[in-house]
Amino acid sequence: MVDASPSAVDVLPPLVVDSPRIAPTLARRIRLVGLDVDGVLTDGGVYLGAATSGGINVPFELKRYDIQDGLGIQMLRDCGVKVVIITGRVSDSVAQRARELRVDAVVQDPEARKLTALTKIVSDFGCTLDEVAFVGDDLPDLSVLRRVGLPVAVGNAVAEVRRVAQLQLHAPGGHGAVREFAEALLLARGEWTDAVERYVASRSVPAATPDDAREDALP
Repeated sequence: MVDASPSAVDVLPPLVVDSPRIAPTLARRIRLVGLDVDGVLTDGGVYLGAATSGGINVPFELKRYDIQDGLGIQMLRDCGVKVVIITGRVSDSVAQRARELRVDAVVQDPEARKLTALTKIVSDFGCTLDEVAFVGDDLPDLSVLRRVGLPVAVGNAVAEVRRVAQLQLHAPGGHGAVREFAEALLLARGEWTDAVERYVASRSVPAATPDDAREDALP
């Protein structure tokens, strides 16, 4: 008789979730999440170069973003949490990524006056700094992290940021840190599982064909 039970190589080990934990009462209070870019949404590296266009050298800047972070941001927004980007470096790639993610606001201030920018944003959205979580990694984020309700440090954060953070992530910036935070926040709110199921259901519906779209347009 042939043993049909899975062999050792066929059996995956159990998934061990060792994610940072947030108190449910604090997680439910958060209405807005602020994100730094360099060192949080990216690994902090910057590629600088120039291309020739019409005989003129045009400088450009490239950054690397994490796709799983992007989906984490989408899940936050689908659960009604505002997401904003505040950075002290001006870059076309940041504007492009912000448009792709459909974040609620983006501020690029070369003077890195992040607290001023965030204060205006929370006023515009009708919330308070106590209802904000901010994910940072370096000294330009300290003014914000010292004021918000949930200061968060990525895995590669400097010591000064780690000291003020209430939540320290395992993943470094640009390598899933934002996704790790999004999951931790929504899990603490009791919303992650339903958010995942809604996402899967939305991707399980056949795409509309051009004929369907024309029929829907008919009166």
